[in-house]
Amino acid sequence: MNDTQEIQAVTFGLGAEVFAVPVTLVREILDYRETFRIPGGPDYLLGLTDMRGEGVTTIDLRLRLGLSPVAPTPATRILVIDIPLEDRVLVLGLVVDRVIEVTSFRADQIGGAPDVGVRWSSDYIGGVVKRDEGFTVLVDMARIFSSQEVAQLSSCAAAAA
Repeated sequence: MNDTQEIQAVTFGLGAEVFAVPVTLVREILDYRETFRIPGGPDYLLGLTDMRGEGVTTIDLRLRLGLSPVAPTPATRILVIDIPLEDRVLVLGLVVDRVIEVTSFRADQIGGAPDVGVRWSSDYIGGVVKRDEGFTVLVDMARIFSSQEVAQLSSCAAAAA
């Protein structure tokens, strides 16, 4: 990507923080609804969301990123995204506090993950964009889960289907 190329992204909020995923990964944005619970999964796995008869594995992105849980509000949404993996595409619902907008970022606006001087789990950060209203963290969805977590999510969803 050269400095003048742009990526379009869907921005969303988790608390006061703003995150983004490429719009090409977003399949659908749903109003929040309760999920069909799947026992035995990780704490961030909420269950399955019905999307026109298809069960979509849904997670609480706040919990996955180590943030405190919050109760759903009328602004809460489920971002249904396609996560490209080595051998397939994982369709996953992400519960987020709110969806903000579809916007574009130029390649020269995107910086690397911040260096805080200690090791921390920042693999999911694809980049950081400084905007007039603050920072936006680009989420690298392919790196947000380990291969073991992907296998666990897939097996939980398959068991419930």
